[in-house]
Amino acid sequence: QVQLVESGGGSVQAGGSLRLSCSVSGYTYSRYCMAWFRQTPGKEREAVAGINTDGWTYYTDSAKDRFTISQENGKNNVYLVMNSLKPEDAAMYYCAERAGGCAGGRWSRVDGMAYWGKGTLVTISQ
Repeated sequence: QVQLVESGGGSVQAGGSLRLSCSVSGYTYSRYCMAWFRQTPGKEREAVAGINTDGWTYYTDSAKDRFTISQENGKNNVYLVMNSLKPEDAAMYYCAERAGGCAGGRWSRVDGMAYWGKGTLVTISQ
């Protein structure tokens, strides 16, 4: 069983930065894809960024150039550094994992992820 625990959320002013962390424990896949998703009330959960076993990273257009996903100690810790935050970045942010790779859009599919954390809330003030 895999457990994912997010932390680092909070309230920040627009233009500010946050670093989200995802602590991963339990079974380790030899090949994996870790990703960050976010969701606001009434909207579907959407992908933000992904990273695979080899460190290849993937971003949505809205995250590219502002957000950075990284991993430490294999994938025991996965981070999302968010800069130049905008009001529309406010959401519950979730860490997720799937076995295998991220390529071919697999990293961005909610239904492709096998394990999820409970989320960490990010609020943006004007």
